[in-house]
Amino acid sequence: MQRKSFGNMACPIARSLERVGEWWSILIIRDALLGFTRFDEFQKSLNIAPNMLTRRLSALLDAGLLQRRRYSKRPPRYEYIPTEMGRDFRPVIVAMFAWGNRHFAPEGASVLLVDKKTKAAADPVLVDRRSGRPLNECDFVFSVGPAASERTRRRYAVIKEKQFAAQQSSRPVRSSLEGRKRRAS
Repeated sequence: MQRKSFGNMACPIARSLERVGEWWSILIIRDALLGFTRFDEFQKSLNIAPNMLTRRLSALLDAGLLQRRRYSKRPPRYEYIPTEMGRDFRPVIVAMFAWGNRHFAPEGASVLLVDKKTKAAADPVLVDRRSGRPLNECDFVFSVGPAASERTRRRYAVIKEKQFAAQQSSRPVRSSLEGRKRRAS
């Protein structure tokens, strides 16, 4: 099966999915962030076929999310360590974890994210690093950046129109009678 390349797309989501869009890749990164480093550890943890694991590790190395480091000369053995880019994927893993627990675990959470000191369960939210405010759709919207193509600018102009129309339709409509009563007072 040939994979579609998103490299020529400016969308950061498409570019990210090109590198980690296969679920095995995300699970391998998850395990690497949890401290697994060796081929046999990944294989045992994930119950993944060796040939699939080899392909996924190779793709993650090529994408720059993992780096390979030799830990044995004879026989030559390597471990796989998250790079800075790989470590930066942690918030994505946390967001997917929280979303999965919230929407796809009717039997209850099988894994929790807890505070190391207090052992209290966390309730992850995305926040703006500058203001500390939650990144909700009421206060934050996507917008074109300085490197946006003309196609992206047109697309976001349409999105902005749709958001404006939705905002207008959600405002309470005053009846003409209410307006007359106000003016009369």
